[in-house]
Amino acid sequence: MPGGGIRLATTTNNPEDRVRLLDLTRLASRPGRQPTGIDRVELAYLRELLDREGEVWGLARVATGYVILGRSGLTSFMHRLQGRTPWGKTRFIFHFAGRLSPLQKRVQSDLWRLAHTRAWGKRLAPALAALPNNLTYLNVGHSNLTGNTLTAISAHPGAKITVMVHDTIPLDHPEFCRDESTDRARGMIRRVMHHADLVLCNSEKTRGDVIRHMAALNEDADPEERTAPPNCLVARLGIDPPRPDAAAIPPELPRERPLFLTVGTIEPRKNHLLLLDIWENWKQDEDGPRPVLGICGARGWLNEEVFRRLDRSPLRGSDIFEWPNLPDRAISALLQHAHALLFPSLAEGYGLPPIEAAALRTPVISADLASIRETLGDLPVYLDSADSYSWKKAIKSRIEVGRSGTEGIAGFMPPTWDEHFKVVLKMA
Repeated sequence: MPGGGIRLATTTNNPEDRVRLLDLTRLASRPGRQPTGIDRVELAYLRELLDREGEVWGLARVATGYVILGRSGLTSFMHRLQGRTPWGKTRFIFHFAGRLSPLQKRVQSDLWRLAHTRAWGKRLAPALAALPNNLTYLNVGHSNLTGNTLTAISAHPGAKITVMVHDTIPLDHPEFCRDESTDRARGMIRRVMHHADLVLCNSEKTRGDVIRHMAALNEDADPEERTAPPNCLVARLGIDPPRPDAAAIPPELPRERPLFLTVGTIEPRKNHLLLLDIWENWKQDEDGPRPVLGICGARGWLNEEVFRRLDRSPLRGSDIFEWPNLPDRAISALLQHAHALLFPSLAEGYGLPPIEAAALRTPVISADLASIRETLGDLPVYLDSADSYSWKKAIKSRIEVGRSGTEGIAGFMPPTWDEHFKVVLKMA
């Protein structure tokens, strides 16, 4: 139930004066895992809002309902995410949350302990009564965008809703996603269209996709259910400055041989099959010594053929290495050592690994994707993601040039979080 305190009755249209309510449901649901790109965005927002002097709150959906955290609770949550404070013991009530892992139960128990305000079940609206009117709800994690959450926040006096949409891949490429993902994504876009005051997009590509899908939903709806879509603002994501640690490189890597790296979850759209085909069909008498392929990323979904080939490949452990849970400092060190990042992805909303590679002056060989061209321009070598011959040719060319041929990348300035927040927090 809502905690005590005086409810502030003021409202403001000046974003600099608004109170921010950041949704943390995604971070709370993924403890102990290597962070994905979306996880990193939610973490960057948490870090930025805690660094600012303004009033900030956090919201998370838990098994028992909702929790709202104040600044001190958010700081403690951040310390736990960073490993500076261990997660606590599971509270009695969370022992019965059968869908949660043991670690998730501890995380949600700590959120319950750290909460300023708690709400049982779906009773979010009464809990929000403890917060000021002039709040902006920020959801950048594609999580907790339910009708109950958005309706409750929309009803809060003076509240505004800002949502980041990272991509519309489940709608545009359902063949790469689980069966339920398409309907879930369509529902999310519909709810965002009806409730959000501002939609943040990580690229012009994503913005165009969001506008297109919202227009299609309006066209399919009954006239009385149609609504004017919210404004869509492009705010390119920053990257954290890479901090390579050569000591963190996996010891099994044969460092004297050329290394090519691919970074990302092993899922169908990342197109690992192309790379496995190239390495397994590499003829050393014609193509020269086979280089090393490093695959950095956890195994995802709908990719049994790739998993099977990785497990059975005679090249595994000698020419092909799979590293699912490396820390950032190890991946940065591998990128810094690599002859190139290989990015044959079939679809992206943004694409962080090529930017992170370019920031380390590592050459990028990429599929020709609009979102990559937006951020990297002509720096990468762009290839057809289905043309293995061209990819092998580019890899062989990079072996000949070596790590010394990176002059064209030297002047690249990666997007920063400071630039991102200067755009976003003027509007949200």
